[in-house]
Amino acid sequence: MSYGIKAEVWGDYALFTRPELKVERMSYDVITPSAARGILEAVMWKPAIRYVIDKIHVYNEPEFANIKRNEVSEKISCKDIESVMKGKKDKACVYTQEIIQQRNSTVLKNVHYIIEAHFEMTDEAGERDNEVKFHEMILRRLEKGQCYHQPYFGCREFPAKFRAFEGKIPESPLKGTRDLGFMLYDMDYSKSKKGEIQPVFFRCIMQDGVIDLTNVKKVK
Repeated sequence: MSYGIKAEVWGDYALFTRPELKVERMSYDVITPSAARGILEAVMWKPAIRYVIDKIHVYNEPEFANIKRNEVSEKISCKDIESVMKGKKDKACVYTQEIIQQRNSTVLKNVHYIIEAHFEMTDEAGERDNEVKFHEMILRRLEKGQCYHQPYFGCREFPAKFRAFEGKIPESPLKGTRDLGFMLYDMDYSKSKKGEIQPVFFRCIMQDGVIDLTNVKKVK
C-alpha cells in the first residue's frame, strides 16, 4: 500500500531549464517531475523512501520573462577536488571575477501547481521504518512549513512557497489538450557507481491543466 501526498506550491519565478538550451537558459512550460520530486525532498528526505510523482495540476497559464543573470563560464573539476583530497594539490578554486559572464534566461512567471505523489520504501529502510511513520512525518512538515533547505523552482534564486493540500483538488482553469513535447522526467542513477548518469525523458501531455504521470512511457 502506498500513501498519497498532496502539496500546493507557488512562486514568483521558475526556471526548469531545457537541457538543449542550458547556456542561454530557457524554461520548460511547466514544472518537471524531477523538480517536483526535489521540492518534496527539500521538505523531507530519508534514504529509506523514494518519491514518485503521480500528477501535476497546473493553475496558471505559462507566462515567460527574459532576465539577465550573472553566471560563470567554468566550474571546479572533479579531478581537482580529488587531487586536493589526496594531498596532491593545495586548493581547488575558481575566481569568479575572472570568469563571470552575463547570460540571458527565459523564465516562467507566477507559477502555481498542486503536486500529487506517493513514496516507495527503498532497500535502505530499516526494521523500524514503515510507511505510516514516514507519511505522518511528511504531512506534518508540509503543514508546519518545515524543510531541510528552502525548496526552489529549478534554480535556488527562485524559492518555492509550499503547504499541504487537503480535500478535493479544484479544477484547473486551463482547458483542452496540450502537447508540450518531450520533457525531462528524471535522472537515472542506477549506474552512477560506474560514472554513468542518464537523463530520462517522456512525452508531456497536459489534459485540462493536469499532467498524469502514472502510465507515461519513459525514453532514455
